[in-house]
Amino acid sequence: MLTVTLSIPLASEESLTPAARRLLEAAREMIEHGEGVVNTVAPVVPERRSEGVPAGRSPRHLASTIPSLHILASSRSVLRDGEPLPLTRLEFDLLLHLVAHPRRVFTRLQLLNAVWGYEHAGVRTVDVHVRRLRGKVGVDVPLVTTVYGVGYRLADDARVTLDRTG
Repeated sequence: MLTVTLSIPLASEESLTPAARRLLEAAREMIEHGEGVVNTVAPVVPERRSEGVPAGRSPRHLASTIPSLHILASSRSVLRDGEPLPLTRLEFDLLLHLVAHPRRVFTRLQLLNAVWGYEHAGVRTVDVHVRRLRGKVGVDVPLVTTVYGVGYRLADDARVTLDRTG
């Protein structure tokens, strides 16, 4: 197995050099054909006191104000801060798949195969379901991260618990 670590700033695809663009395309092609896996690691950013944060409190203490999700797999239900969150079958399956594989990036084609069970639907179907899932969960809940040019993954700061027994 060969492990390659890339650090390419992706402010926009237009700002990529031709060599970086070719490298990104080659990696994308390998992932789409199931020949590779993308694992992401968030960069370490030094902690700074942000405006609006009271003195003596770090922004980390404010993380508790982010709503949490609790997935009850056996009853196929989701609770947002203890309140039921109505999801369609596909929205639930998409959420469950992402939560079951944290830090793993999935292409749209991989999600179609894993969640929908087939690949012949349009890949934009995944985009529509991610958008609807984000809308139902709420903009104040970091849940699904878009990995530009590749696909989707569970957000690093998502507060989700999975209960496979309940």
